Amino acid sequence: MTTPDSTALVECRNLSFGYGERVVLDDISFTIPRGKVTALMGASGGGKTTMLRLIGGQVRAQQGELLFDGQDIGRLDHQGLFAMRRRMGMLFQFGALFADLCVFENVAFPLREHTDLPETLIRDIVLMKLEAVGLRGAHDLMPAEISGGMNRRVALARSIALDPDLIMYDEPFSGLDPISLGTSARLIRQLNDTLGITGLVVSHEIPETFHMADQVIVLANGRIAAQGTPAQVRDSIDPLVYQFVNARSEGPVQFHYPGPTVGQDFGGGLA
Repeated sequence: MTTPDSTALVECRNLSFGYGERVVLDDISFTIPRGKVTALMGASGGGKTTMLRLIGGQVRAQQGELLFDGQDIGRLDHQGLFAMRRRMGMLFQFGALFADLCVFENVAFPLREHTDLPETLIRDIVLMKLEAVGLRGAHDLMPAEISGGMNRRVALARSIALDPDLIMYDEPFSGLDPISLGTSARLIRQLNDTLGITGLVVSHEIPETFHMADQVIVLANGRIAAQGTPAQVRDSIDPLVYQFVNARSEGPVQFHYPGPTVGQDFGGGLA
């Protein structure tokens, strides 16, 4: 076994994973540097969300290694996996706040679930996290009383409640207006720099993601099509990467899902 990279929080080594006979990730390798923002991008169905599930231990690699701070996630037992997850935060797509809990209680939830801190300290921590996302004044509102952008910022405050080493963001910009989108991107970058957090962002929003990311990884057809700084990926001459970055309708990613020809499907009915 090779020595873990001390500069990387997450290392993916020759990892393969699939659902049944469908291969989603095929012998991929990359690192996520500590204290940096890494963007995981690519066309829909390329394995981005599956990668988040692998890092979180919801599913396990079928081949290769996936290391978190030097530990192979796939080899952890139940107790070890939960200890590792306490070092991770997750910003779910569309926030996933508890609808029956107010803003304050949503952010307090992981603190009450995973710590024995006194209520006075929990109150101070929650208000501090809400202050960091600009929503301390909204602590007593219900999720139904706040906008979509505010919802996402509350979810961000909740994801940093336990001061994690890694935060994973699953499509954090989906459905946001331009102002809320820019605010969310700025917050991700600021929190990463201020708190020293390592960020992994799954996103299709190219301008904002390229602006805030230190590293971009483009997944395609189960493999890494491009990896490097935003500028390096933008300048890639790979046809698939070029199509994705420039939002071209024509290219390796086709409109029609692979299947029988039109003649094969409809020819028999014309006989």
